[in-house]
Amino acid sequence: MKCFSVVLVLLGVVAGGLSARGSGEGDQVVVVYNTRMAESKGVAEHYAEARHVPKSQIIGFDLPTSEEINRTEFREQLEKPLLKALESKGLFHFESKTIPATGDEPARTGRKLTRAKIRYLLLCYGVPVKISEDSNLREPGAEKIRVEFRRNEAAVDDELACLPIAAGMLLAGPHVNPWFGTTNALQLDPANGILLVTRLDGPTAVIARGLVDKAIQAESDGLWGRAYFDSRGLDVTNAYHLGDEWIHAASEACRRAGFETVVDSNGGTFPVSFPLSQVAFYAGWYDENVSGPFTRPTVEFMPGAFAYHLHSFSAGVVRTARRQWVGPLLDKGATATMGCVAEPYLAATPNIGVFFERFVGSGFTFGEAAYAGHQWVSWQTTVIGDPLYRPFGHSLAAQRGDLTRRHSKLLEWAYERMINISLINGERLIPAVDILEAVPESAGSAVLQEKLADLYHREGKPSSAVSALEKALKLDPSPQQRIRITFTLADDLVSLQRDGEAYELVQEFIKDSPDYPDAVGVYHRLLALAEKLGRTADAEKYRREISQLNSPNGQTPTKRES
Repeated sequence: MKCFSVVLVLLGVVAGGLSARGSGEGDQVVVVYNTRMAESKGVAEHYAEARHVPKSQIIGFDLPTSEEINRTEFREQLEKPLLKALESKGLFHFESKTIPATGDEPARTGRKLTRAKIRYLLLCYGVPVKISEDSNLREPGAEKIRVEFRRNEAAVDDELACLPIAAGMLLAGPHVNPWFGTTNALQLDPANGILLVTRLDGPTAVIARGLVDKAIQAESDGLWGRAYFDSRGLDVTNAYHLGDEWIHAASEACRRAGFETVVDSNGGTFPVSFPLSQVAFYAGWYDENVSGPFTRPTVEFMPGAFAYHLHSFSAGVVRTARRQWVGPLLDKGATATMGCVAEPYLAATPNIGVFFERFVGSGFTFGEAAYAGHQWVSWQTTVIGDPLYRPFGHSLAAQRGDLTRRHSKLLEWAYERMINISLINGERLIPAVDILEAVPESAGSAVLQEKLADLYHREGKPSSAVSALEKALKLDPSPQQRIRITFTLADDLVSLQRDGEAYELVQEFIKDSPDYPDAVGVYHRLLALAEKLGRTADAEKYRREISQLNSPNGQTPTKRES
């Protein structure tokens, strides 16, 4: 166990975060709700109580109840009244400033925000999401903007992020975020020209309320699970390769933090049958509407999970569980997400790589990380989740110590991350196996037994891997983890020429999982094994099953005798 102590010391250095910040910052948040909707006020009050926001910083405005608001309504019913309220409450302090003459305009006196007592603005369910295009708006200077950006529709969040500098700013096109990519979270401040705006929203008010509850739970217990990234496998010469670069950077941030990280580089998105288990993170692209595993009745999102799908209209509608991506992801249990309300063009979408590096790697709050990853504001992105959410504010070693004191089953995830980080930092494989075998929690953990199997595979010990996977199946794997383990075990048994055991395992699986979405794939497995084992009658039966399922009227088989 001496080696394990070395690993823990190492991790205390490598995985250390900032000093605790986030949950005690309620006084830095202003909460806005729609007075026309009781549910909106309910969400606001729930958040304020959970995060200890002063009552004076909960503000209601009379707004349209639809997701869309026009420019006049936005300006007169939200933007101007909000700015006035922030000033009157002493939360924003402006001073006069002389603006030098330019070639087009003479010198003039303006106002500059010099001090702010808040950093975050939280919009609640019921506050409009999108500002519609005003085709009658004519702005001097707009003609200099590239044609595709010469539009004045915008996400309400993205527009209000510019509230500290909104006076005199062009409404057409995006505005450069000077703090894009910052490594100093405290630079993201209204006095520096940016307000960190997120919202609690989604298909229902209940879902919106729950976002802060899950965020606080993850801050208390840790954000654990696995990370899934779905790139498109684009060649570097492809104009859209930038999106893949961002997704690969995001995956690397999770891998370095010790998360089990899956990166798919096939052209399509994850298939519906993909065993998406215990999801802490997801990022992918480029389907217009929710697809693949996310269409299943349940998705195994862990408390605190962040999920994002890059598409031009991923937040075209937010208060729906069926269209685009933002609403469905929240409906299935994600705690935080982002999306675009209208065409942003790829380069003007959030840089998800920078977001993950700041959120996971640097311990930024969700609001800080979201805007550190925004190259442009006053554009099309809406950010949904608790802005104070900060699950990586403590070192992994500190989290492990807390879970140990509490005898929490979540400790299994801390050990897995610790082993992964030790390997990334050059620890040899054999000591890592010895450590994991010696951890008392391993014996009762499907997570750690699956990890042991992975390490045995790397060591070239397939029989040991089979034993670990068999133990994992007898413990408490999640439904999707059970699927992954089952098929990994079946492949391992075949590689060891234990075909009969593999056959029985897959037979048992299809009996217990009649609604499995890739039943054809399972029957092909069974057909190959039946032929190999000389079971002619079984093989013919599986051919009939495959033919039926592939027919135009094919139905998913019901539970039956094998």
